[in-house]
Amino acid sequence: MAKIAVLYCKRIQDHSCVACAKCFKAMREKNAEYGRHDEIELVAMTHCGDCPGLVVPRVKLLTEVVKNLDETIEVIHLGTCMKLAMETAECPIDYDDLKITLEKKFGVEVVLGTHSY
Repeated sequence: MAKIAVLYCKRIQDHSCVACAKCFKAMREKNAEYGRHDEIELVAMTHCGDCPGLVVPRVKLLTEVVKNLDETIEVIHLGTCMKLAMETAECPIDYDDLKITLEKKFGVEVVLGTHSY
C-alpha cells in the first residue's frame, strides 16, 4: 500500500476544483497518476506553500507533523492543479529540480500529477 501525500496549488485549488473532489474520486478509481498504486492510503493533503515556490519548507512542516502522528509518507503527488500552474499560470516551480530536491531531502518518491480531469 502506498502511503501518499498530495500537494495542491494554493492559488488554483478552489478555482479548478472545489475541496479536491477530483483527487478523491481519482484515488478511488485509480485514475491517471494514482493508477500506479495498487492501494492508496492518503496520509496528508495540503497546499504547496504558495508562490514563489515555497514547497520545500511546506513539505518539511508536513513531514514533521506526520512523523509526530507516527505516520510516514512514501510518495508525494503534486496535484494536477500544480501541474497546470507550472504549465500555464507562471508558477515559479521547476518540476525537475523540485523532484530531485524533495527526493533527496525527504527520501520520498515525487510524482507530477494526480488525475486526468
